Amino acid sequence: MDTLTRMRAFIDVVEAEGFSAAARKIGRSKALLSKYVRELEDELGALLLNRTTRQFSLTEAGHTYYQRASEIVREVDNLADAVRESSGDVRGRIKLSAPRTFADAPVGQSLIDFAKAHPDIVLDIQLDDRFVDLVEEGFDLAIRISRLENSSLIARRLAPFSTRLCASPDLIERFGAPTRPQDLAQLPCIIDTNGRYLSNWPFAGADGEAISVSVAGPMEVNSPLAARAAALAGLGYATLPDFIAEPDLESGRLVAVLDEHILHGAGIFAVYPHRRYLPAKVRVLVDFLAQWFKPRDKG
Repeated sequence: MDTLTRMRAFIDVVEAEGFSAAARKIGRSKALLSKYVRELEDELGALLLNRTTRQFSLTEAGHTYYQRASEIVREVDNLADAVRESSGDVRGRIKLSAPRTFADAPVGQSLIDFAKAHPDIVLDIQLDDRFVDLVEEGFDLAIRISRLENSSLIARRLAPFSTRLCASPDLIERFGAPTRPQDLAQLPCIIDTNGRYLSNWPFAGADGEAISVSVAGPMEVNSPLAARAAALAGLGYATLPDFIAEPDLESGRLVAVLDEHILHGAGIFAVYPHRRYLPAKVRVLVDFLAQWFKPRDKG
């Protein structure tokens, strides 16, 4: 058994956070993975994992080995990708991070469409609303919906993004529509606690400067989809991602207000680490997403 195979088994176990989960994920037995990791430890003469009946943790040596081994395996895979690309054969696994909001919304169809179009590429999609560390956690690519901060990452803008302040026609009839952002302080609002600003909603003031309005209401929930449902039920005003709000705005189930005070400049980005070259499989995915989102990207 070669070292690279044992190394991959160790990485799979660490990233799946357990032997059983790793076995289910890659389709190998738990006993075989345990054997590979034990052989790797014997080869190295060092304990990599502290094992108990219910959990395990990385030793200091294990943490160091995982970091370097992950880089080595990625380089080996990237080399294989480069050779396959030269022969027109692009395949492999892409470890992708995306927000739950993205995957649950209609734009999440972009990933389904890519998987259908490229059956030789496996999308390992991890849905998480936090900003993962791509290098530290071994991700090939991340979809991020934000105003992109300066970073050591490479980003390709896929489409513009903004939020819409929405309410049901019934709620507007009962409470009235705000004519300026400050009016929201006296109106019921649905707060998405998964968002960056919580109960302090940012807007563009009359002079164009950013202002913040403190809001409150009958529901706080960590999901834009749940906030949408609450808005549809007439519980309050909600700030919703445009790609979630659009179908309801077009049908009249929701009404947008204060559009002229919405802050712009955010976007949907494909983000990946700096590398000597971008693996072919990742470039194929990024190019596909850019084309898929092209009708949305008018700016």
